[in-house]
Amino acid sequence: MPTSRTAEARILAVANQKGGVGKTTTTINLGAALAELGKNVLLIDLDPQGNASTGLGIGAEKRTVTTYDFLVGDATPADAVQTTTVPGLSIIPATTDLSSADIELISNEKRSFLLFDALRQLPMDAFQFDYILIDCPPSLNILTVNAMVAAHAVIVPLQSEFFALEGLSQLMLTIREVRQAANKNLRIAGVVLTMYDRRNNLSQQVEADARENLGELVYRTIIPRNVRLSEAPSFAMPVLTYDSNSAGAQAYRDLAVEVMAKDTHAMRRVS
Repeated sequence: MPTSRTAEARILAVANQKGGVGKTTTTINLGAALAELGKNVLLIDLDPQGNASTGLGIGAEKRTVTTYDFLVGDATPADAVQTTTVPGLSIIPATTDLSSADIELISNEKRSFLLFDALRQLPMDAFQFDYILIDCPPSLNILTVNAMVAAHAVIVPLQSEFFALEGLSQLMLTIREVRQAANKNLRIAGVVLTMYDRRNNLSQQVEADARENLGELVYRTIIPRNVRLSEAPSFAMPVLTYDSNSAGAQAYRDLAVEVMAKDTHAMRRVS
């Protein structure tokens, strides 16, 4: 199959093997914020729970073509990509079909490169995406490896709570292994602190520890613990749509600007 040469989308995997850290919330709202800035964004829901799909209003009845179909080549990009109610933000939705991917793909020699190949096929060029965000499952399985092989960089949401930094070591090891074996240019785009409560000494201590240990990898932008952020998914919309003036919405706007700035700087450094 001919490989796309003209697509220039930046592919970012949003990953943390620990659940409940704000990974899907970050993927949805970062995508919406980038779209608000005029970028053409695709969200790949790679989590069998399909929470990103639900959070963007893609109900079960609309998921006749899924990420799994796109991965294994049973669906073309035109079949798989759906628009959302957010202008400039599209999605390839997920269902529980993905939960059996580890078993079903084990005999496929290219099992770690399926998403890489799918995103770089020529028909993807027609969409002219600027950013592709991959919502990874909360585990370091074949789907997460596919995301890292396909991505230019990884964004790591880090919940502002005790033991937050301990889980990062395994994720860092996986990124290092993928870099050595399949994607030598993979890097960590940044670590974003989520669910941050400024009134809480623990949040402040986690931030201090993260910045001491990870330095400039930690984004300046902090995502607060915010009621509107928690409510928005139940209304099937990003917080930028649900309550545009909320602290959570503004935080993700700030993060989008910072992600774009750091990404541009990294691309210059590589070139």
